[in-house]
Amino acid sequence: QFFVFCHGLLQLSQLLVSGYLKSSISTIERRYGLSSQTSGLLASFNEVGNTLLIVFISYFGSRVHRPRFIGCGAILVSLAGFLMSLPHFITGPYKYDQSVASMFSNTTDLCQPGVPGSQGNLSDAGCTPHAARENHEVLLILFIAQALLGIGGVPIQPFGISYIDDFASERNSPLYLGILFSVTIIGPGVGFMLGSAMLRFYVDIDKVTGDEVQLTNKDPRWVGAWWLGFLVAASLVAISAVPYFFFPKEMPKEVDFPLVLLRNLRHPVYLLVVLAQVNLSAMVAGLATFMGKFLERQFSLTASLANMIIGAVNIPGAMVGIVVGGAILKRFQMSLRQCSAMCILGMFLCLLVAFPLLFLGCPTQKVAGVTYRESLEYGRTGLECNLQCNCPEKAYNPICGSNAVEYISPCSAGCRVVNINADNSVLNYTNCSCISENGLVGFAKPGTCGTGCSHLFLPFVVLSCLAGILASTSHTPSFMLILRSIQPEDKSFAVGIQFMLLRVLAWMPGPVLYGSAIDTTCILWEKKCDKKAACRYYDNNLFRQR
Repeated sequence: QFFVFCHGLLQLSQLLVSGYLKSSISTIERRYGLSSQTSGLLASFNEVGNTLLIVFISYFGSRVHRPRFIGCGAILVSLAGFLMSLPHFITGPYKYDQSVASMFSNTTDLCQPGVPGSQGNLSDAGCTPHAARENHEVLLILFIAQALLGIGGVPIQPFGISYIDDFASERNSPLYLGILFSVTIIGPGVGFMLGSAMLRFYVDIDKVTGDEVQLTNKDPRWVGAWWLGFLVAASLVAISAVPYFFFPKEMPKEVDFPLVLLRNLRHPVYLLVVLAQVNLSAMVAGLATFMGKFLERQFSLTASLANMIIGAVNIPGAMVGIVVGGAILKRFQMSLRQCSAMCILGMFLCLLVAFPLLFLGCPTQKVAGVTYRESLEYGRTGLECNLQCNCPEKAYNPICGSNAVEYISPCSAGCRVVNINADNSVLNYTNCSCISENGLVGFAKPGTCGTGCSHLFLPFVVLSCLAGILASTSHTPSFMLILRSIQPEDKSFAVGIQFMLLRVLAWMPGPVLYGSAIDTTCILWEKKCDKKAACRYYDNNLFRQR
């Protein structure tokens, strides 16, 4: 029971690291100009290190001191977590387009007739050999850290599950594994909650004072302190690793590696259940990585609030499903046939509940020159009302006009005056030649207009949570199908093969495929050194459907 407690704590901490990455992925995209495909590859890259070793490590699980291997893996995971935060400390301060001169730059992105079109702007300032090299270094460090995270995680689940099942009674094993899986699910949930808390702080909280920051966390240019959470999570993993060096060892009978591999892969129940888990896991991998981003774009939420919803509603819902599934198994002492029937029922009900989610979402807001064109004001080259403004092409400082149309910068709306609050934040923009209301020149407020369908948000959250509960009821029964259908001495190895197949066929390709699909719905890309960087606007309907 103490081992179950320790293993639950360790898996919670380990998944806190990977869950936190997923909670801050849209922020890291914005900070370093990454596409969703690149960030999806980054999110799944920990599976590369894991996949290379998991089958062999699991096979030798019958020979080695399992708890000590778990402890060593945890130390490696902790080091990877600290390495993930390193890019923040080796790069300069975050720079963004702004309308008010600051300590970083005296350039602005207001409409300035008579100023040459090459007027300075921070969007163009980042294209130097040093900046490009810095970005490559950041990506290299993040990918190495993810690979180490995967390698460190290799012994944790297979050794832990087989160790528990070896020493628990057949009656209690489903309950212990159900508790373990549900505690494991809390890890990503706490990761998203941690993300919600940390992303409220400005990214350079350690480099600049609060007075120098002109952004609020509602601004689409806001970048939160993504690196802070990795320091917290890595410290927790290091603490959780300590007890494993004091547990006893156990040694089952030895069998040849190829025979055991062939015996497991030829077992029809084992193979079919693992392939079913692969399909479900591929979906979970994609959603875990991009659900936060999806909520941000569809319902105009801040990154902090989106993470709060996932961490406080969706993930606890999945945990409830796992606990209920384990409790039903224990209460009715189900046979393997009944376990498979329970899995099928859970999945079928999940599909029914999830189907309406295709239709619950918002269209893209009106963005001048991107999703919205007004015939009187537009010529072939874009907005005629701002032609005299000489706007920098790459400026991104969204404002919402009094006509409910969004503009990508004050300059593109033809705004010539910015009004400042006492705290040096922007109050509004006036004298905007492209914004007209009843024949009068309009004004604009800083920030995005939003998608304006917040009434659909609650039904979306309720249905997605319910779908997650129903799907999760199959988690423990499916594991019981695997553990009870194979020979007892093959357990550690069979669980290792299972996790290897899940990684190769689901966790590695899942986020990359989702990221690539999301990239196809982008309608305006940020450009860095004439190359695509992060996406600024998506076609929300396509994003939701794909």
